[in-house]
Amino acid sequence: MVSRREVLGTTASTAAFQILKPQTAFGSQANSKISVALLGVGGRGTFDARITHADPRAQITTLCDRFEDRIEQGKANLKLENPKTYTDYQKMLGDSSIDAVIIATPPFEHPPMLEAAVEAKKHIFCEKPMGVDAEGVRRVIRAARKADPKKCISVGFQQRYGGVYVEAWKRVQAGEIGPIVNARGYWISSDPFVRRDYPGVPKEVEEVRNWFCYRKYSGDFIVEQDCHNFDVLHWFLGGPPVKAVGYCGRKVRTSMDINDHLTLSFEWPDGIHVNFEANQLTPRGFSRVGEEFTGTKGHLQISRARLIHTRGPNQNETIDSKRDITYDAIEAFLGMIESGKVENVAERAALSTFIALLGRQAIYNPGKEVTWKQVVGNI
Repeated sequence: MVSRREVLGTTASTAAFQILKPQTAFGSQANSKISVALLGVGGRGTFDARITHADPRAQITTLCDRFEDRIEQGKANLKLENPKTYTDYQKMLGDSSIDAVIIATPPFEHPPMLEAAVEAKKHIFCEKPMGVDAEGVRRVIRAARKADPKKCISVGFQQRYGGVYVEAWKRVQAGEIGPIVNARGYWISSDPFVRRDYPGVPKEVEEVRNWFCYRKYSGDFIVEQDCHNFDVLHWFLGGPPVKAVGYCGRKVRTSMDINDHLTLSFEWPDGIHVNFEANQLTPRGFSRVGEEFTGTKGHLQISRARLIHTRGPNQNETIDSKRDITYDAIEAFLGMIESGKVENVAERAALSTFIALLGRQAIYNPGKEVTWKQVVGNI
């Protein structure tokens, strides 16, 4: 098993890179843009693709989705005139004109699709999480370890690339808050998903189209959404936790096969205790999402919107984010392909997903302590 420090990494700029000539990264020098395929033409995939297509270094040339209506919506939303289209991702990955693929399908599909994209030797930007169960996440790790070192594998844990998060990490590394002694995370917000009716379709198709509602497809919201927080905790605390205990429930969202609130207590090495709370039942109009780290000399509160650094009484410094940090992540991905200084963070992202699986097992067994070793085993 790799050590915590080996899998930690920090940002794209500090990851271990493989250097190659730019012209080998995407076809020949005659190709002026990186050819990118979007696999999974839903809301998130379209958002990622819009950023990619607007970047002068790249263009969305291909759309792939199992549902034809999604492809048509994608064409319209992205204003693509004549993209190649596929409903079979294996055939799409066999297209040699495609340099890179954005995987933005439901989470249960990430392991086989990432593995196939690795085998097809594409650059990969895969949305989080890395799977919905332990075997799927292990599959990602196995694929990552076999990947071509000349190909980039980035993951949609945007905080790793966001300006305020990178700045907060630098301050921790510089000792500006002293050793971290306590932390917490939270994702308090409203329900992000609207269940839709699909009359006349088989039950399996209805379930896949409403994938978020089913834990077998989404992993429950602790895996699908809260993995972002766990990746930040993984990053700032130097590795994964030792154990967890928690509780969950369903108070409002009774029509879905997932919970709508949870609370967890983690223990990290060196006796660092971390409280985590999340819900998707808060009425619209209020949202609180982020992480906090308390050190012996100060406190950091971080979110996608801002960094607040407290050094003492009346000594608060606030730095606001300049934009949605997804732009930072995708621009970093394209920059690495263009420069040839590529990263492979799939295994690191898999370990962050395992933290979510640890938390899920704890909340599914309320009040029972669950250990990292029990969930992860030997990887």
